Amino acid sequence: MSATATAARPDATEYAAYYEKYVSLVEGDVLETLARQGAETASLLASIPEDAAGSRYEPGKWSVKELVGHVIDGERIFAYRALRFARGDQTPLAGFDQDPYVASGNFDARTLTSLAEELTHVRASTLALLRSLGPEAWARRGTASDNEVTVRALAYITAGHEAHHVRILRERYLK
Repeated sequence: MSATATAARPDATEYAAYYEKYVSLVEGDVLETLARQGAETASLLASIPEDAAGSRYEPGKWSVKELVGHVIDGERIFAYRALRFARGDQTPLAGFDQDPYVASGNFDARTLTSLAEELTHVRASTLALLRSLGPEAWARRGTASDNEVTVRALAYITAGHEAHHVRILRERYLK
């Protein structure tokens, strides 16, 4: 059985209720979604002028570059969790507070082009990991942020998290 066949939509018992807002945004095969989404997001980011990448849609909100940096950090964390749980590691993993990550990320000092390239590389790594998993790994569970989650759910959360932030980017920054 292929990884694609084992990556069916997770049911609500496979992730914390908070993540439904991300899982619900994923339509179709999650691996195809992740691949397509990576290319679409790269194209969208390439269309944003560098001088607009530091803009915020209102005071106190992240800049475009900080939003992209947050998506990168989130994907790395979700993929790390997936790796640990897919390999059978049952050590509970701590949560992360996104705001200190963004504040410490120094994303506004970078170019949007460099952030887009990094996101492309991170997505390629995530896809390589997920495509390598056997059926049993997709169903494995672990604990992160005091909640049980499956590897399958983490794949959907990754895709949905990016979709959520790209929607915010389109609706609030690029209007």
